[in-house]
Order: sequence, then structure tokens, then C-alpha cells
Amino acid sequence: MLTDFFLGAGATYFASGWMQFAAAFGAAFMIMLLLGRPFVRAMRSIQKKGQPISENVPAAHRQKSGTPTMGGILIVLAIVVPSVLFMPMQNPTGWIALLALVMFGALGFADDYKKVRSQSKKASNGLSPRTRLIAEALFVVILAWLVNRTMPPYIPELSLALPFGIILPLGILYYVFAYFVICGSANATNITDGLDGMLSKLYLPVLVVLVVALYGATRIGFMDTVMFLPSASGLYAVLGAAFGAVLGFLWYNCKPASIFMGDVGSLALGGFMGTVAMLLKSEIIMGVAAGMMVLILLSSMIQTLYFKATRKLSGTGRRVFLRAPLHHHFEELGWTETKIVERFFIMSVLFSGLALVLLKFA
Repeated sequence: MLTDFFLGAGATYFASGWMQFAAAFGAAFMIMLLLGRPFVRAMRSIQKKGQPISENVPAAHRQKSGTPTMGGILIVLAIVVPSVLFMPMQNPTGWIALLALVMFGALGFADDYKKVRSQSKKASNGLSPRTRLIAEALFVVILAWLVNRTMPPYIPELSLALPFGIILPLGILYYVFAYFVICGSANATNITDGLDGMLSKLYLPVLVVLVVALYGATRIGFMDTVMFLPSASGLYAVLGAAFGAVLGFLWYNCKPASIFMGDVGSLALGGFMGTVAMLLKSEIIMGVAAGMMVLILLSSMIQTLYFKATRKLSGTGRRVFLRAPLHHHFEELGWTETKIVERFFIMSVLFSGLALVLLKFA
């Protein structure tokens, strides 16, 4: 909106993706800082009892009872508004990324609303797995079809980009792959959001990798391993806004958290991350950068599958971890919440560093 206005007025510096990135970053960060405190007060007033604390978490989490949730509403707002203001309006990639953010955010809102309203402490107090599965599958089909439409003619339709410049046509399996990328991202961020400030800290290094991949995709010769995707330039403002919003939210979510992100935030950020990776043909790179989130997701899956398998075979379910997901395992070992968050953040930085190496040399 403003970018198109300034360009029409002859302000050519707004044609720079980095100008759009910086403007959206600043606007999103200021929205979080200025509206954060009133938003927290409003959520505390509306929700009364706040987010119910699940009975399946360590006892130390009981003290978090009463903390308001749904902070993701403000995150989504802080990404959407600056993005619309500063991204090129005719470029479809920014709109697709925002569509993913809003759709998964709406699903998360429904999940959060049911939890807060019921005040049940059971782990299954949100939407049913079947409802989420159907909704997520529908979202992926829409998003994958739109993403494929943005690809330039020299990239085969419904294809996967592998390291070392290998292009693998997938056909209809492209939608299956998209499900694992986008829904895998959404569920990984959802499960990672279990300790104060953790998702934000693990998410920011992944955003750095996506920004570098974006720069490589819009600059011929900057990275020989990254495909030239001219339409991806519409993502500069969107990623800038995401950076500012997540960083601003951390101001209120660091320990002790004044507000939780909730499913509305974690699902929105995850679906957004996976969709941006597909728009940049950097799905594998994103998977490496988000390695810490992937490990957290796998820990929960391994725990569930092993427990069910051993219960079926021996009648008594056994566990691999003291408690899943992975961060709760370390809590049971006696690690403090702050130590877990900081060490997981260090691992996220290392995974993102490996992803940057792969971007340059693979």
C-alpha cells in the first residue's frame, strides 16, 4: 500500500526489499511494544482464569496458572498490518504467506477459545485431532496450489528442490509433501511453545535463515545453490514484520511470562514458516534450521508410539523420556526453565548455522 504509493510518487528507494523489510520490522515491533501492555490487561480481564494448565506437565508449571493466553492474536495483527502497508500489493507471494498465517491462526484461536472456555486441565481439552487434521489438510491443499502458481516457468510444476541443484518432480505427491512441510511446521511450533519465551527464541534463528534464502532467491549470483525466484521479492516486508512481531512478543513472554502465545500464535507462526519455505523452494533448508523444533516434535511422537506399542505387547506402557515433549524431560531431570530455554536457543542457532552452510555450498 504505502510502498506502491511512494513508488508512484517517485521515491524509488522503496523498491528496495531491504527498505520494505526495515519499515515492516519497525512497525511490527512498535505495535508489539505499544499495544502489548494494554493487550495483556485486556486478555486478563476477558479470560479471568487465563489458560488452564495441563495435568500432563511438570508440577512446577502449576504456578503459571492464571496467566492469560491468546497473545498470538497480537502477533498476527502485528505481522498483517505492516505487511499490507509495506509489501508490493501486486505480488502474490506476500499474500500467500499472510493467508497461511491467518488460516492457521484462526484454527489456533478456535482451539484456544475451547480450552479457555472449558477450563479443563486435560491435554485433549482443545479441538479434536480429527477436526484439526481435516482443517489443516484443507489449508495445505489451498496453499500448495497457490505456491505452485507463483513458480517461474523454468521450474517444473509440483516439484521439490533438493540440495546440489537437484529438482525432483513429485506430481500429485507434491501435496503430500506440502502437508508434511506446512503441517509439520505448524505442529512443531505448537509443541515447542511449552516454556516461557522458548518458541520465540527458537523461531528467530530460523527467520534469519529464511531471510538469507530470500536474499539469495532474489539476487542472481549471490548463491549458486539457490534458485532465482523473482516473485519472492514480495516476502521482504512479510518476513520483516514477522521478525519485529516475534521479537516484540518476547518482551512480554520472557520468564516470567505476562502472557502466553497460545495455539493462535504457535500454529500461525508454524504454518507461516512452512509456507514461506515452500515459496522459496527451501523446504529442506528450513527443516535443518528448525532442527531443534523437529527434535521436540519427534520426542513427543516417539514417546506416544513407544508407549502404545509396549502397552500392546506387554500390557504395560513404557516411556523413552521421563516426560514428553523433550523440554519437559529435562525439567524432570532438574534443569531450570531458563537453562532449558537458553540451551535450546544455542542449539537452534547451531542448526541455523548449518542451514546457512548448506545454503551456500549445497
